[in-house]
Amino acid sequence: MNHIVIIDYGMGNLRSVQKAFERQGFDACLSSDPADFAAADKLVLPGVGAFRDCIAQLRDGGFVEPLMAHVKAGRPLLGICVGLQLLFSESHEFGRHQGLGIIPGKVVRFPDHMRQGDEELKVPHMGWNDLRIRRPAPIFKGFESGSFVYFVHSYYAQPEDPQVVAAETTYGDVTFCAALWRDNVMATQFHPEKSQAVGLEIIKNFGEI
Repeated sequence: MNHIVIIDYGMGNLRSVQKAFERQGFDACLSSDPADFAAADKLVLPGVGAFRDCIAQLRDGGFVEPLMAHVKAGRPLLGICVGLQLLFSESHEFGRHQGLGIIPGKVVRFPDHMRQGDEELKVPHMGWNDLRIRRPAPIFKGFESGSFVYFVHSYYAQPEDPQVVAAETTYGDVTFCAALWRDNVMATQFHPEKSQAVGLEIIKNFGEI
């Protein structure tokens, strides 16, 4: 069985994520019904927009309890972009907001003024950055450091335990967690569905777990 469910809570670039799985030969369905999670072999938690709005939609839609049950049962979960940030204890985006608390740590904003050489960098961080693999997470099977992936974000995660960092990258003078891995939980700050061949390989690796 390889039943993949992409959580449709109204806050993600869902169809492009679904199409990425389909291109790799996986049948991934969108679901806005938390009752569907019990039958899922794997869950995907995408996220676009503000942390505050995303966590509110998850809670109001009744998604949190079945999502947590899925994780506690040891079944794989993939978070994407804000989906990574939601796994953390809290975010400081537009105030202070409690997250799912699966990964201890916080989500903070890039500094307003950063430079790279003579160039002033803008926030949000938008574009291609290379990954430095720190731990051989299942989604990075066959990967070495140096692959480029696509980011769009103004906030980044700071895990309390550096051992959960699977890959990192640098924007300006900020080195941050680009991907995490702890047991059955994996997540990327970047968008694999927008990262061309590299991203599709990450999708394939998750589907094959």
